[in-house]
Amino acid sequence: MSTYAIGDLQGCLDPLKALLDRIHFDPAKDRLWFVGDLVNRGPQSLEALRFVRDLGDSAITVLGNHDLFLLACAFTDKSPKPGDTLDDILQAPDRDELIDWLRNLPLIHYDATLNWTLVHAGIPPAWDIPMAMAQAKMAQKALRQSDPMPFFTAMFGEHPPYWSESMSKTMKIRYTINALTRMRYCTTDGRLDLKEKRPLDEVSPDLIPWFDMPRRASRDARIVYGHWSSLGEARDRRKTWGIDQGCLWGRELTALHLDTRPATVISEPCPCYRELGKHGG
Repeated sequence: MSTYAIGDLQGCLDPLKALLDRIHFDPAKDRLWFVGDLVNRGPQSLEALRFVRDLGDSAITVLGNHDLFLLACAFTDKSPKPGDTLDDILQAPDRDELIDWLRNLPLIHYDATLNWTLVHAGIPPAWDIPMAMAQAKMAQKALRQSDPMPFFTAMFGEHPPYWSESMSKTMKIRYTINALTRMRYCTTDGRLDLKEKRPLDEVSPDLIPWFDMPRRASRDARIVYGHWSSLGEARDRRKTWGIDQGCLWGRELTALHLDTRPATVISEPCPCYRELGKHGG
């Protein structure tokens, strides 16, 4: 059996099918790990969501920020933004089934046998993997309640930028969502910077990639994540692998073979769905 992590789809299903052909994916024996952001901005959001859902037990998916925004549009008065491609899902005849499946996905996945952790954006510097799993579990429980409105009330906002055990449950959920699904950079004192998306060589020296933070509590864990299309080459960065290679922006969709040592990158060229004006996310 082989396990492959797959970068952000964002509604780009055709490149995924081509990539699965390249790796000779066999759903009877292989497993796929999706880093989240299955939907939005690409032309096949509905089809991509259905395809991954229908993979059943041969796939594990964690939630990304675009997936969570779709859920917010389904459960609150939030509306898709210009350029979003969520309307087909929200108007689909199987909308309720898709939304229910999506909101029952985890925010993080850890496999002790493979010794890999899957997350959309990263693990904040103050948390080790057990801490990240515990806080994700609390947020997931709120999202899966019969009335998820308290979750969505907590989800939006950039405060607090730092972790504290003394925070309220609402603030802990917000921090968890921001860290696991939106984080790229931290300040030198450990606060999350949720605005900066530019490549490493273009940002202030006061900002540090989360995986480079000194004394990061998860530094001994192997982590695969997406979300950061401007990060550059998919390679080992302190035992972390960012595999969002900007498929949406006309670059590549990447698979990371987790069973090999070192992990092996396989990529499929993507058509350019969007002009590369911003750095994605």
